[in-house]
Amino acid sequence: MIGLISATAAGSAGCRRVASAWPGRTRVYEGPVGDAVRRAFAECEQLVCFLATGAVVRLVAPLLSDKASDPGIVCVDEGGRFAVSLVGGHGGGANELAREVGELLGAEPVVTTATDSVGVPGLDTLGLPVEGDVAGVSRAMLDGEPVALNAELTWPLPPLRVAAAGAYSIRVSDRAVEPSEREVVLRPPSLVVGVGASKGAPVDEVLGLVQDALRDAGLSVKSVAELATVDAKAEEPGILGAAERLGVPVVTYGAEELAAVDVPNPSDAPLAAVGTPSVAEAAALLRGGELLVPKRKSAASPAMATCAVVRRPGRGRLAVVGLGPGARDLLTPRAKDELRRASVLVGLDQYVDQIRDLLLPGTRILESGLGAEEERARTAVAEARLGQAVALIGSGDAGVYAMASPALAEASDDIDVVGVPGVTAALAAGAILGAPLGHDHVSISLSDLHTPWEVIERRVRAAAEADLVVTFYNPRSRGRDWQLPKALTILAQHRKPTTPVGVVRNASRPDESSRVTTLAGLDPVTVDMMTVVTVGNTATREIAGRMVTPRGYRWQEEPK
Repeated sequence: MIGLISATAAGSAGCRRVASAWPGRTRVYEGPVGDAVRRAFAECEQLVCFLATGAVVRLVAPLLSDKASDPGIVCVDEGGRFAVSLVGGHGGGANELAREVGELLGAEPVVTTATDSVGVPGLDTLGLPVEGDVAGVSRAMLDGEPVALNAELTWPLPPLRVAAAGAYSIRVSDRAVEPSEREVVLRPPSLVVGVGASKGAPVDEVLGLVQDALRDAGLSVKSVAELATVDAKAEEPGILGAAERLGVPVVTYGAEELAAVDVPNPSDAPLAAVGTPSVAEAAALLRGGELLVPKRKSAASPAMATCAVVRRPGRGRLAVVGLGPGARDLLTPRAKDELRRASVLVGLDQYVDQIRDLLLPGTRILESGLGAEEERARTAVAEARLGQAVALIGSGDAGVYAMASPALAEASDDIDVVGVPGVTAALAAGAILGAPLGHDHVSISLSDLHTPWEVIERRVRAAAEADLVVTFYNPRSRGRDWQLPKALTILAQHRKPTTPVGVVRNASRPDESSRVTTLAGLDPVTVDMMTVVTVGNTATREIAGRMVTPRGYRWQEEPK
């Protein structure tokens, strides 16, 4: 919950704006400011104070105890010009909150945390448990000193300023090792613990068994990702309680699934009880990995719990990111986050140039020119299969005439794939033209490089007969100058010569141009590959210079 505090009319207006935008996330604290701050500090994970920073410093100073538990605090000035991350930039999420509040209020976020200020990922913000000299290693990265990365297992991480060797180091390990001097250990969630339990097995017996198995194998409990078991034990209190104390979820599988897993230590007892010869080993191994701890029983007599431990390899991550039509303000916040998260970026050279300034230092860039789409898709998938965090970029929406389809055709279920939507060229052009897509519409690419013209022509004819608004992508190039005239001829068989047609070139870019003409008046020579052509249907009209397609196919009779 985010507590909102103010003391003036202007501050109260800001509070209301934030509360209205985030009704499920916020709570407004009223009354004397000191009392409001103290109550919010005790009850909320974050605070937004519409107060002077000096006043907030004096109010919260006696309340601060530890950066790992203190709430994140953001201050917004009286004029609503700045959102200052004051306390808990990383641990309390104040840096990100300042950015969110700034975007909502039109204020400039002020972040003074050193790593955030210079674009270096904070080691305590990577989403992994971290141990060791976080401050010292972070300072070394900021100062440009060589920091070695010792990855005992591959895990998708954002770009880090690392070298082959150095006085400081970052170790990625799930082993129970103590950080050495000038070292940070990152704990990836690589361990899956399969658990079996008799009915009524005590929480302490299950938890003790898991902890003993990890300790004896030299493994860190902080790298446990989940407890896995059979569906029949989904509500077993001992398993649920152990998972709660470890802070991990319980994942369950059907007995038939588990029975199909080849395990080294099957048993008749679980077969008779729950329908599978193995619970602990099979549940841990079901999604693949290396069996580090074979099935072992708890020390109690009779033993009421079993467990096994498997190390799963780090799954690479492929984010397919749509950059929008070109304008920076049409690049979504989610796309920006994915660009900063990726350690490897794959894309067309001209698209890479658009967002190069957003990439964190150390991002490995694999760029290529026009015509290499399938090669880029294969490269991105291959890098993800190596365990990397990869962003594959495309213009508009990556799933619309862009990189998502060739990439997903290459990908299998051995990597995680995330789609990040973007503003398409059709939508950008439609907004410039007015509201041409107000009713049913279709997008058709006139490029026959991958699709036979006979198929394209059949689709154009179907759209014409169905009276759909049509947006043409890739309408005309030097080597393809007859397809657009042919498509317009087909549409003209079903629409009047006066049908509005919108032509937008370089939508949202500095050299953007647009015009509204008619089906009879459009000269195809004026169109190129940077142009989107939108042809209205029989109901589309030009009103005050804008294309408008009504939501219904009936126009109100104009007053005489």
